[in-house]
Amino acid sequence: MMPENYITCQDEKGIIHISEDVVLSMVRAAVSEVDGVAGLASSAGTELADLLGLKSASKGVKVQIVDGVINVDTIITVRYGCNTIAVAEAVQNAVTTAVQDMTGMGKPVVNVHISGVAFEK
Repeated sequence: MMPENYITCQDEKGIIHISEDVVLSMVRAAVSEVDGVAGLASSAGTELADLLGLKSASKGVKVQIVDGVINVDTIITVRYGCNTIAVAEAVQNAVTTAVQDMTGMGKPVVNVHISGVAFEK
């Protein structure tokens, strides 16, 4: 039995275990490439991170497997002047593509939580 921090994919050839840390890194990379995202959760996201059960607000990403479906929660800050809905949808698309390409599993559920707006300095 593998620990719960692994995503398990089974087919006729055998079982593949993917560390959740690998998926977390891939999700962070996908989010960082989305135009309009200033970053993953800052201290403003601490309460939301606690609510979602994230161990560290600075990481801003949670990955879980529920009934064979990968669930991803991201907490982001959006750049001032950007359409928050468009940015959130772009994050959902980027993370969905990255997770599907990497794991070969079905479409993940991607929840985007916007914790703040980042202003130019």
